[in-house]
Amino acid sequence: MGMKSKEKMIVEGKRLDGRTPDEIREIEMKVGVIPNANGSARVSFGRTTAVAAVYGPRILHPRRLQEPDTAIIRCRYNMAPFSVDERIRPGSSRREKEISKVTRLALEPALFLEKYPETVIDIYIEIIQADGSTRVTGINAASLALADAGAPMRDLVVGLAGGKLDDTIIIDLCGKEDNYSVADIPIAFLPRKNEITLLQMDGQLNPDEVKTIVKNVLNAGKKVYEKQKEALKKKYHK
Repeated sequence: MGMKSKEKMIVEGKRLDGRTPDEIREIEMKVGVIPNANGSARVSFGRTTAVAAVYGPRILHPRRLQEPDTAIIRCRYNMAPFSVDERIRPGSSRREKEISKVTRLALEPALFLEKYPETVIDIYIEIIQADGSTRVTGINAASLALADAGAPMRDLVVGLAGGKLDDTIIIDLCGKEDNYSVADIPIAFLPRKNEITLLQMDGQLNPDEVKTIVKNVLNAGKKVYEKQKEALKKKYHK
């Protein structure tokens, strides 16, 4: 905690990496990066990079796991051992299981699952480089991979985090900001209707601060949405 008071994270309106409070890091998005998958994508926000692969819809075996009137989504979010400075132990942690679940719930409302009864859609998300906001970066990659796989979707899903650092509301937290923030809120939403599909909060904020962060994320998320559409168009223009 001592370090929080010593080092100011925002100086003269600029964050450590030179961004203003409402500025997103540089975004890179590419689809079709894994030839064997039905759909795939790589997404980077600054130094955070996620790769997602989608397989399916395919008939689910064993049959007892099938749902007669809908497809099932299985989602696995994983951080590669080399994705952080301190090498992490391979294998699923409780955090990864929790993020896998909330990612699945964030993506489900975008899909017409009833069109594919008795099938499964597998989504694998690998964080290959981690510098904050990994779950929302993974959601953007998974959303693009689903679109690349040709899954019928109501809309793409956009993921972006907001938070509070020192006394300032910010968006798209990098790793250090993640660690020293007063609070952070990962959000996922369907941009056309601004329908929120994921909203979690770590830390303490008053209701007005939460409203401001949500508003800022929905607003800045439009830029992420444009990038997603651009990445898909680029593949098909080729």
